[in-house]
Amino acid sequence: MTHGTTRSRKPRIALALAGGGPLGAIYQIGVLCALEESLTGLALNRLDHYVGVSAGGFIAAGLANGMTPRALSASFIENDSASDAGIFDPSWLMVPAYSEYLRRAIMLPGLLAAAAWRLTAGRKPITQVVERLGASLPTGVFSNHKVHEQLARLFSQNGFTNDFRELKTRLTLVATNLDTGEAAPFGQPGWDHVPISQAVQASSALPGLFPPVEINDQYYVDGALKKTLHASVAMDQGVDLMLCLNPLVPFDATVPANPKVMQGALAPERRKIPKIVDGGLPAVLSQTFRSMIHSRMELGMKHYERAYPDTDIVLIEPDHRDPELYLANTFGYAQRRHLAEHAFQQTRHLLRSRSTSLSAKLRRHGIALDHAALDNPKAHLCAPAKAPTRIGRAIANLQELMDDLGHLTGHPAGVG
Repeated sequence: MTHGTTRSRKPRIALALAGGGPLGAIYQIGVLCALEESLTGLALNRLDHYVGVSAGGFIAAGLANGMTPRALSASFIENDSASDAGIFDPSWLMVPAYSEYLRRAIMLPGLLAAAAWRLTAGRKPITQVVERLGASLPTGVFSNHKVHEQLARLFSQNGFTNDFRELKTRLTLVATNLDTGEAAPFGQPGWDHVPISQAVQASSALPGLFPPVEINDQYYVDGALKKTLHASVAMDQGVDLMLCLNPLVPFDATVPANPKVMQGALAPERRKIPKIVDGGLPAVLSQTFRSMIHSRMELGMKHYERAYPDTDIVLIEPDHRDPELYLANTFGYAQRRHLAEHAFQQTRHLLRSRSTSLSAKLRRHGIALDHAALDNPKAHLCAPAKAPTRIGRAIANLQELMDDLGHLTGHPAGVG
């Protein structure tokens, strides 16, 4: 198949979703809802293959089970109990890893005794002794067993399935084998006996935050350790159109935010980032992490273009000049409605600005941009917030004043 030929068969379309914590999932839901509303000829819950990594695994598993982006929004963003997907409760991710604490505590007396012997009789340097005590530290702060438990409950009802082999489409959830460093493509032949819910748990087990997940005597952690997208899993099996969503990009603080991108968001905050360093260690680490994974993804995208010349690839990610998603807490959930709406509007702007090139690419696969939907100024993902009260306006004005004073003194309040 070449890009210039007319295809008689149904196009094969896949979707790859990268990680990014709860913020990444919120962004992806906003993007998917915008695509669902703005593209005709594309059913996002009936694609040929879904690839999910880390937080993207939650979304991929839902779509592969037939949930629409709006249904996922009702569950994850609106917490609508009437949604087919039920209610997502962020407390699932905040349960302390008590069993891991206990297991490491049991090891501590033996490790202390061995350390004392090495320090005295063995006359080992104290640095080596302290290093060996590291085995007593828990491998994760929070337990993610609730992810497996609650998703298993969800996928056992409403006509869903928790078995890769029973899906009507292909689903691959990628984790990383902790002992080998190799990718584990759950859902592929030989890997499809693992429950979908447990594969999501393993793929999203961010080291340090959650303990590794044990499956068949092997331990697995976040799939993003190996690659950002793992889109090649789908393209190796033959894909005509590959849609890729990546939530995390480095922020360009040297260029003013694009006002067109910022339009339409719910109550956009007045944020200034004169220098990344002004945000302290959290801002520096965030920028570093985003830059590392994004540069790796850019190399991957160039490889995809060379290795799969007959596949059209569409990448959607945030604008590098947009502070909204950069300043948001990666693991925060409180601002989900505002951030999902922002992602929804930002994606609509992206589709409008790239309409010529995108239209040509999508047309080859029977997909068209719905310009009437894109040009509708009343389109929203979430219901517009109520007008602020007099007290609310006063607080907002006070915050703006504090931001201005912080900027003048070199300590901007909005950075962090």
